[in-house]
Amino acid sequence: MVQTETKVNLKPLADRVVLEVLDETEQTAGGIYIPEAAREKPIKGRVLAVGPGKWLESGKREELSVKPGDIVLFAKYGGTEVKFGANEYKILSEKDILAIVEQ
Repeated sequence: MVQTETKVNLKPLADRVVLEVLDETEQTAGGIYIPEAAREKPIKGRVLAVGPGKWLESGKREELSVKPGDIVLFAKYGGTEVKFGANEYKILSEKDILAIVEQ
């Protein structure tokens, strides 16, 4: 699978992450198309940008576990959807990311 690098002009702060939501298929295995209103909220996305990490009480910065290009699973209703230019993104805290999908 070839990944294309997507440039985004959003710089997340602290432990926040900017995601491109990856839509799941709109058709069942049997060929039935599912209307948008009946589809599950997508929970898979590609990391486009990460913040520098949050400050700890010790005064050190905790780095994030994800990096741009990672495919992640995130909490269904976590984060905030934003429209920037012609594109839509999701910005969420790293704590809302459930797993990194290893390929």
